[in-house]
Formats: sequence, structure tokens, C-alpha cells
Amino acid sequence: MLISSTVADERLTTAHRAKLAYVYVRQSSVNQVRQHQESTQLQYRLVDRAIGLGWPPERVQVIDEDLGKSGAGGVDRHGFQKLIAEIGLGNAGLVVSLDASRLARNNRDWHQLLELCSVFGVLIADGERLYDPRAYHDRLLLGLSGIMSEAELHQLRMRLHQGERQKATRGRTAAAAAGRARLRSSGHNCSQSG
Repeated sequence: MLISSTVADERLTTAHRAKLAYVYVRQSSVNQVRQHQESTQLQYRLVDRAIGLGWPPERVQVIDEDLGKSGAGGVDRHGFQKLIAEIGLGNAGLVVSLDASRLARNNRDWHQLLELCSVFGVLIADGERLYDPRAYHDRLLLGLSGIMSEAELHQLRMRLHQGERQKATRGRTAAAAAGRARLRSSGHNCSQSG
């Protein structure tokens, strides 16, 4: 559901606009950066989203140091750390990202971001909606977004591992069939099961 501009105007104050807007751009792997350039460009166009919310172009900062790095944690994401630092220093009025999964794919990082945004009065925007982490319903939606993002990562990993196991099984089956074919060609009589 899109929020109307009047609701957005009520959330956005001159105090928010007096600070910087940060657009966070991230793709999970170098292959995604190469193969999904349209997604990267879409994220860079979020600068227009910040401008549309009232920030002058010179007050919109793009953080893209994490291109090619997973948001799952355990990886040094200097861009994310820079974003956290800017929020904690009181420099941010708005954080813009395509969706929650671009910011963090683990609840620890996501909830750290939400808490800091709440404490320092920073709004969060995605491609469709503006959120105030201090508002109960917005915080609830943001929390669920983070949980779903981490769950989605878990599902992706499960599918990847299932595919690897199936590929390995097919490889063992193919190797066994090739072995039987070699034995037959050398004149040995072997059964299908052996």
C-alpha cells in the first residue's frame, strides 16, 4: 500500500531535511553486479526518490561500497558501517534503500539500524513507502520486513544446498553408469544394480 503525499509530508519535517539523505546501494555478489545491472541502476535512481521527498541533490549521499557483498552478516560491509556511523553521529535525516534486504539480511544488523534510526529520528524509505521507526505500526512493518528478509535468505540457502545435493547424486549416478558401460565394453557381464 502506498502512502499518500499528505501522510509523507506529516512525517517529514524541516529537521529531517536539514540533515542528509543516504541512499544505500548493494548487490549480494560480484556476479549480480555484472549480470543484473538494471537492478543496480534502479537502486542508484533512488536518489530521485530522496529528491522527491524534498532533499536537494547536493544533500543526498550515495553509499555503494557494499556492491558485491552479502547482507547476511559475517562480511565486512564498510558501507553499512558508514551508514550506521552517520546515523549515530546525527547526520542522517533519511535512509533510502530499494527494500529491507538491501540493508541487512540478518536480524542483528537490521534491528541495530532500526534502533539507531528510532533514537536519532531518522526516517526510512523504500521504493514505495516512507517509515518512521518511532511509530509503532511502521516499526512493526519494518521488523517484519527484516524477519522476512532473513527467512528468505534461509530459504535461498536451502534451495542452493538441495540443488547441490541433487547435482552430486546425478553425478554419482552418471559415474556409476559410465563405469558399467566401460565394464560392458571390455566384455564383462554386469547387472543394472551393480
